[in-house]
Amino acid sequence: MNPVSTRRNFRSFRSEMTAFDDDDASRSLRSLADYERAALPTMSPEARSYIEGGAADEITLGDNVAAWARLALRPRVLVGPAACDLRVQLLGATRAHPILVAPTAFQQLAHPDGEIAIAQAAAATDTLMCVSTLASSGPAAVAQAVPDHPRWFQLYVFVDRGITHELIRSAADHGYEALVVTVDRPVLGLREREWRSDVRNVSRRGPSAPAPAAGDPGQGTPPADYSALIDGDLRWSDIERFVAESPLPVLVKGILTAEDAELAIQHGARGIIVSNHGGRQLDTALSGADALAPIADAVAGRIDVLVDGGIRRGTDVVKALALGARAVLVGRPLTWGLALGGARGAQHVLEILLDELRNALVLSGCPRAADLDRNYVTPAPWAR
Repeated sequence: MNPVSTRRNFRSFRSEMTAFDDDDASRSLRSLADYERAALPTMSPEARSYIEGGAADEITLGDNVAAWARLALRPRVLVGPAACDLRVQLLGATRAHPILVAPTAFQQLAHPDGEIAIAQAAAATDTLMCVSTLASSGPAAVAQAVPDHPRWFQLYVFVDRGITHELIRSAADHGYEALVVTVDRPVLGLREREWRSDVRNVSRRGPSAPAPAAGDPGQGTPPADYSALIDGDLRWSDIERFVAESPLPVLVKGILTAEDAELAIQHGARGIIVSNHGGRQLDTALSGADALAPIADAVAGRIDVLVDGGIRRGTDVVKALALGARAVLVGRPLTWGLALGGARGAQHVLEILLDELRNALVLSGCPRAADLDRNYVTPAPWAR
C-alpha cells in the first residue's frame, strides 16, 4: 500500500479502509514506521495534528522515540533453543505478552469504528487494552464489543466527583480489571500544532462516549473544552481515596521521578506508568526511557512498573523490560493501523510488534521476557 498523496476526509476514505488487503499489507507494511508513512497522508490536517502533535516545540515528543535508540543491547549466545516465552505477570495475573494498548482519546478521528476496532485488534492478539475516559466509544460499548477480553479503564478525575464515581462504577460493572488514574494533566499542555490546525472544528466521537456525562453540551467538543471539567487540583490524598473506595486496583499514570513513585506506593497504588503523556503536556520533560531505570530501582519490585512513549520496535520493548518495566503501552502506532485498515490494520501493527519482540528476545539470548534484566542493556556507544 503506497502512501496516499492527497488529503481525504473520513467519508471519502471509508470505502478504502474497508478494502484493506492483508496480503498487500504484509508485503509493503513491514514496520510501524511504514504504517506511519502510509497513514498520515490519509488523515485530515486537523486529525493529523491532534494524533501526531505534542507540546510546544515538541522536543519531548521526538525524544520519546530517540531515547530508546540511545540504548544498546548486550546479547548473550548459546543459551538453548530458539523458542521464546512472552508471558509476564501484571497485577498478579499472567498476561500473554508485555505489550498493552495505551489509552488514546477520540479514536474516531482515525476511523469511524474507533475504539471498537482497536478493541477487536487487541482481542485478536491477546493484548490488554486500556480504554480512555475520552474515548469515542464509552467503556460499556467497548466491553460489549469484546466481552471476554481483559481491559483496564483510564480515568480523568472530573471536578464533579459524582461523574468520576459513576465512571468508576461503570468500569467495574462492565468487567474492567484496573483503574489507571492519569495525574499529569492539571492543565492542558501548550499544544501549538493543534491550535494552528483548528482542531476545534473536528467532530470527535459517537453517541456512546462518556463525555456527555461530564456536561458536554454538544457534538464536536474539542479536547481543550474538556479541561474545564477535569480537576486540576488532584492530590495524593485523592489517590488514597480512590484506592480505598474503588473496587478495582489503582495504577497511577504520569510518573517521571522516583520520589513520586515512592509516594504512589505509600498511597496504595498497585502500579505506576512511567509516562510524559506522549510528549503532549510538558515539553522538555524526561522521556520514559530515561526516567524508567531510576524509578524501577526505587520501586524494587514492590509494585508493577510500566512505561509508555516512543515504543516503535520489538527491541524497544526488550530494552524497557531490561530496565525494569513489567510491560509497555503503545498508542500512536495503533492509530496509524486503524486509519489504514480499521481493526485489521491495528491488528497488523500489533502483530508486527509482537513478531519483532520474539525475534529480539531470541537474538538477545533471553528467550523468556520475564527474565530480562539490566545485564541486557547498556548506554549506546553511538549516542556518546
